[in-house]
Amino acid sequence: MTTLAIDIGGTKIAAAVCDANDSIIQRWRVPTPMDADAINQHIADIYHQAVASGHDDIEAIGISAAGNVGADRKTITIAANIPAWINYDLSEHVGALIDHAVPVIVENDANCAGWGEYVHGAGQGSRNMVALTVGTGLGGAIVIDGHLYRGSFGMAAELGHLPMVPDGDTCGCGLRGCAERYTSGSALEHFAKSAVRRRPQDAKRLLELCGGDVNKLEGPMVSQAAQEGDVLGLYAFGKIGEWLGRTMAAVSAVLDPDLFVIGGGVVAVGDILLDPARYNYARFLEGSAYRGHAKIVAATAGQDAGLIGAANLALH
Repeated sequence: MTTLAIDIGGTKIAAAVCDANDSIIQRWRVPTPMDADAINQHIADIYHQAVASGHDDIEAIGISAAGNVGADRKTITIAANIPAWINYDLSEHVGALIDHAVPVIVENDANCAGWGEYVHGAGQGSRNMVALTVGTGLGGAIVIDGHLYRGSFGMAAELGHLPMVPDGDTCGCGLRGCAERYTSGSALEHFAKSAVRRRPQDAKRLLELCGGDVNKLEGPMVSQAAQEGDVLGLYAFGKIGEWLGRTMAAVSAVLDPDLFVIGGGVVAVGDILLDPARYNYARFLEGSAYRGHAKIVAATAGQDAGLIGAANLALH
């Protein structure tokens, strides 16, 4: 028994055949087109290639997609990157191209990555877990009593859009003051650039890394500087760590999880991000001195978390 897992990213479609234990047997990788029909065809082609390669025991296709996925686990209600994905039945479109040979299950990408961490990563053993993915934005996944929580309309765990700052910075979703405007790779760059402009006397290393043009300063440069002990690099991580802690405290007021798993590219710096996050989580947690605190740990399932989660969710 195998599953075909598909992870549709902004630049690439990653795919893998996974066995009954969600271990990856075979991989594919193709560029992501911006045309919905072309994406559907890529997925169908990969399925046919997998079957031709001897994987004729595929039981389901699990698709991890960046967008809001309806409770039917078929329809993408809206997505930022693919204009056609508005109330779009991705399951039906892909299914038609493979003659509905197997079920096609669609899940939000953050849910897939979070579930991958829960079943095979840092979330193992937790009862109530919240995963936060600190990337370009801030993604979330919620596990309650061992089950992925999707909400009534499939829209649960959009934690990056918690309204944290009244009349704050405008978010890509159209609202203002969302958590991801202050905790994300984009926020890291914003805090670092602002610090360079305010404190040029302390900005020697960051300016070296960006060739003297602050507008070209990118997240990996800030990460490198912070790991070298650069004061402004550490400041920028301290700021997104503060807002990450505030966000986790707000989530805890509602869900009271026992574990937060932090993933995404930004968390590669480890405790440079997690220490200020832990401090500010405790600082802003309601009744902090009189209640249990959730553990806050880095994700461990790696870049395959989304594929693993998609495979597992498609079967279960």
